[in-house]
Amino acid sequence: MHSKIKYSISSALLISAIFTSSDSYAWGQNGHRVVGKIAESHLTQVTKRAITPFLDGESLAQISTWPDEMRSAPGDFWQKKSSRWHYINAAPGKSFSFKHEHTKNKESVSNILEGIHYSMQTLTDANSTLDAKQFSLRFLVHLVGDSHQPFHAGRGEDRGGNRIKVSFFNEETNLHSLWDTKLVENENLSFTEYAQFIDTNNSELIAQYLQSSPKTWVEESHNLAMKIYKYTNDEVGYSYIYNNTPIVKTRLQQAGIRLAGVLNALFDPSAKELETALKMPIK
Repeated sequence: MHSKIKYSISSALLISAIFTSSDSYAWGQNGHRVVGKIAESHLTQVTKRAITPFLDGESLAQISTWPDEMRSAPGDFWQKKSSRWHYINAAPGKSFSFKHEHTKNKESVSNILEGIHYSMQTLTDANSTLDAKQFSLRFLVHLVGDSHQPFHAGRGEDRGGNRIKVSFFNEETNLHSLWDTKLVENENLSFTEYAQFIDTNNSELIAQYLQSSPKTWVEESHNLAMKIYKYTNDEVGYSYIYNNTPIVKTRLQQAGIRLAGVLNALFDPSAKELETALKMPIK
């Protein structure tokens, strides 16, 4: 990793997270692809060239869903350990935490922050294999998206809204699924159309989004989730869509911009204006 990234994640985070099993899939396929598509439009040419070997002929949008698609794959990692990468929970009044020693190998990662750190560390390690870097890029793209879905930083006791049943136009679902899939699919847009509609070139807004870190992203998601828990009723319909679709669009837009910022910070030493997207050094 180039020397411009100077901040420490371990000093910024407190050890206080609690983890429970999760059935969650953030944003569904379309949502993740929207994030990848937006990010693609904000990569520098240097970054595009640098990540080409790790894409294996695919786009960021295409690889964005891979970690969810692999959850049914055989093997101890996919069956018992990979689900922990996708979310984080914190006890009331506690900060989201990160253990640096958990990022030394993929088997020990225990939450989304550690997964993001492991992925970035592997991508910038000259000793990492091509397979390891392809794995890490796929996860990084996916996890940046996950970190912006409110219920991937929700309450452990209800598995991030998975155990809260709601009715969406008389269709039985749960709060997590409502947010990761239903509200996105309700727009009736392809992921390319959705990305085109919500993408931005507003430099001030982009700069605002990039003044952040992965810890910021999960804190934002947690705060949103706590509000959503309070005002979601058993039945949701048009007014709920009206009030919450703007939140969904903003989170997808932020995730795409921030993903590009992270990749530019990792791979393009000249991307000075994008450095602040990443306050997590890899040593």
